[in-house]
Amino acid sequence: MNRGSSSSPRTMIEKIVARHAIDRDGARAGMFTEIEPAYVMTHDNTAAVIPKFDSIFAELDSESMFRDPSRAVFTLDHDIQNHTPENLGKYAKIESFANKHGVDFYRAGTGIGHQVMCERGYVLPGSMVVASDSHSNLYGALGALGTPIVRTDAAVIWATGRTWWRVPPIVECRLVGDLRPGVSGKDVIIELCSRFPSEVRNAAVEFTGEGIGRLTISERMAIANMTTEWGALAGVFPFDSSTKAHLDDRAAFLASEGVIRLTHKSIDLLWDKRDDINADDEASYDDVLVLDLSTVQPSVTGPNSVSHAMPVGEIVRDRISINKAYLLSCVNGRLEDLRAAADVLRDRPVAESVDLYVAAASEEIQRNAEQEGTWQTLIRAGAHMLPPGCGPCIGLGEGTVEAGDVAISATNRNFVGRMGSRDAEVYLASPVVVAESAAVGYITGGRGTETEAPADKQPVAKTTDPANHGPGDHSVDSAPELSAKATEHRAVFLNADSINTDAIYAGAHTYRLLEAEEMAAVVFENYDPDLSKELSAEDVVIAGENFGTGSSREQAATALKHRGVLLVIAASTGETYRRNAFNNAFVVIECRPLVEYLRSKSETQAGSWGVTKQRIRIDQDNGVVEYGVERFAFVPLPTAMKRLVEAGGAKSYAQTILLNEEPQQHSNNLHQEEANS
Repeated sequence: MNRGSSSSPRTMIEKIVARHAIDRDGARAGMFTEIEPAYVMTHDNTAAVIPKFDSIFAELDSESMFRDPSRAVFTLDHDIQNHTPENLGKYAKIESFANKHGVDFYRAGTGIGHQVMCERGYVLPGSMVVASDSHSNLYGALGALGTPIVRTDAAVIWATGRTWWRVPPIVECRLVGDLRPGVSGKDVIIELCSRFPSEVRNAAVEFTGEGIGRLTISERMAIANMTTEWGALAGVFPFDSSTKAHLDDRAAFLASEGVIRLTHKSIDLLWDKRDDINADDEASYDDVLVLDLSTVQPSVTGPNSVSHAMPVGEIVRDRISINKAYLLSCVNGRLEDLRAAADVLRDRPVAESVDLYVAAASEEIQRNAEQEGTWQTLIRAGAHMLPPGCGPCIGLGEGTVEAGDVAISATNRNFVGRMGSRDAEVYLASPVVVAESAAVGYITGGRGTETEAPADKQPVAKTTDPANHGPGDHSVDSAPELSAKATEHRAVFLNADSINTDAIYAGAHTYRLLEAEEMAAVVFENYDPDLSKELSAEDVVIAGENFGTGSSREQAATALKHRGVLLVIAASTGETYRRNAFNNAFVVIECRPLVEYLRSKSETQAGSWGVTKQRIRIDQDNGVVEYGVERFAFVPLPTAMKRLVEAGGAKSYAQTILLNEEPQQHSNNLHQEEANS
């Protein structure tokens, strides 16, 4: 959709992108633009970014140098229970690197990076803050554009201050009404994931409506965080009086610690300019969804899926026994969540058959929970307390699921193998539902839900049709002849949708610094070990919808490249996965007609994989793939992406900037506005 000139009404996301874009007139949905983010956060994966960063300069025969170290933040949060010499040595190298370059560094145990970014004043309304982690969407709760980038992007931003971004389609999600007692922000996002499993895929979401004013900041954080699992690249709430009050509280706390990054004066300055941040009244969207908050019920999603949810009042009838429960992560590890669970477990022990694991999202939250007695209540109930960090949410440290386990978790992701064994079942729910279930030993939602009839659900309405949800949705009536440049390959068809990055490259390997051959050896082992053994060099992988959904781990793309796979063809792909691929000169093509044809011929049963009966021929320049006598058209790579791939990826892009360009001199860091005013 062409939204017109820079003077025409803009959405909130378009306004924020414009504040950080080199070409501010190009910050419209669907456009490629160069951006200068206010901050870039990396965590344990900093260890993998460092060599990428150094290699940019090594080939230029110059010393590694940050363009602006004040815009980088390192937070150690994922594998913090790992006290092996190898991991402690890695952490020490990250800290030493931070000290050398003057980068803000937060040690293991400070908290989950996204929570730390919000607590320590890095995230402000109107700012674009990126992180090499898929849950950077959380920053949208504070009126910022938080979106994931990848490890290569992080290295490029360190070196040049900028990277590229395709402004996605923008969807409005209008929240009306009020939540009923006992219903939380987690229930809202579970409802949205279930009701609209594909409507926001590869889009960005702006939340609007009078219902927002009755959501706490913690609830907004839970909703924004899991827009990632909903399929979106960002989820942004408006800058309103609740946001301002929250920031004023943070400023007062930080001042007491001598931190002046966030001040009352800078917040007031932003508040006076809030119309320059929030969406214009006449702004247009690619789609509009409406949710009546009063109809949302406590729900459970799973097992091992975020798109299949049931109200607790229904699922309780099945008496699904659990043996593990989790209250932690960047979606539900805040004080409000711990209090809700403690209220349930006050004078009620955790069932003997259940292990309940609890971790605060930050050490500040844990300290506050201890001071008010919430932490002690959970301990008395029998919970196992873990340090502030990610831990079992990503399958690391104490408490991961084992084969045969059935777990309920207040985390944000329950993909197969994500939290440990791929032979376990994991359900997601709110802190209250997790605590209630832990107390009785089976999935329940608390007193009264076992007999409560599900409410008459009329929660959502779709008011417009999507204008554009990515290049894979473009239809071409006829495919042209193949050119002489077409190449022929064996194809392996994975007849499944939403194959996630955990399945492609298991979480257990994510923070191991493996060499290329080692990475290649473990491709798809968490999906199917037999498939992992089958892949050969020059193969083409074909898959269904939403290939590469889930986390932003770069190895899910680079490991396939290292294995020698030529390219991936999918009905549609996750935008962050595509970003990873192109940044590393690995091609991903979207061709839904080919996938539909293979499915119609039943060559491979749904949910399984196999080598196709015939080889395929691919003409990337003209956008044609041939299978037997059939030809299928796809949209060729945009010029910008083709150049990126031909250049060898984002590292070459960064080297070109360093060799030939001087960055445009304009400040988009909102923390500097007070000083400049």
